[in-house]
Amino acid sequence: MPATLILGIGNILWADEGFGVRAVEELHRRYRFESAVTLMDGGTQGLYLVHHIQQADILVVFDAIDYGLPPGEMKLVEDEAVPHFMGAKKMSLHQTGFQEVLAMARMLGQYPKRLLLVGVQPEQLEDFGGGLRPLTRSRIAPAIRAALDWLEALGVKARKRATPLPPEQALAGAEIRPEVYEGERPSGSQACRIGDERVLASPAYELRPRPYPLDDGEIIRCDVDHRGKY
Repeated sequence: MPATLILGIGNILWADEGFGVRAVEELHRRYRFESAVTLMDGGTQGLYLVHHIQQADILVVFDAIDYGLPPGEMKLVEDEAVPHFMGAKKMSLHQTGFQEVLAMARMLGQYPKRLLLVGVQPEQLEDFGGGLRPLTRSRIAPAIRAALDWLEALGVKARKRATPLPPEQALAGAEIRPEVYEGERPSGSQACRIGDERVLASPAYELRPRPYPLDDGEIIRCDVDHRGKY
C-alpha cells in the first residue's frame, strides 16, 4: 500500500479556521487504516511538516479555503492545482507556510504522486477562541466521505470502527477537544472575542493628544477617539 498522509491544517483559535483540524480528528475517531496511512493534526506547523510530506506517496489535506463561494460550500482540488488553494485568511502561519511546504518538498525531489485538498468555505473567522459554526461543522461528515471515496479509488481503504474512539484516545489533546475547548469557553459578555466597541470604548485604550515633532521643527498634534476617528 502506498504511504499515505491525511493531514488537517488550520487554527482552531479562529472559529471556522479550525475546520481541517476538526475534520481529521473526527476521521480518526470513526475510522481506522492500515499502518501505511498516517493521520495528523498539522495545525499551523508550516515548514515543520516538510519531512512528513516528503514521505507520502498520497497526500490528503483538509482545510478551510476561501473559494469565494457561499459559506459551507465544499470543493475538491486535485494534484497540481492544490498549491493554488491554500488558506482562507492570512491570520495564522499555515496558509503561506503549507504552500512553502509543498514547494520545498518538490524542490528536494520528494513530492507526493497524488494530492487531494478537501476544502470548505468558512462562514465565520473573526471570532477569537470560537469553535466551528454549525454550518461548517455539518460539512465534516461529507468532507470525510469525499476523501474516503477518493482514497478507495487509489486502493487505500478505511474500516469504520464499531464504536467511535473514546475521548482519551482522540487525536487531539484533552485540552483542545471540542467539548472542552468550546464547551467551557466564556460567554461573549464575560470575555470579548473581537475588537469591538467594548474594547475600543474602554478608558484603558484611550489615546490622548500628544505633540509630535516633524523634521523641520514644526509640531503637530495627533488624536484618536474611542471610535477610531482621527
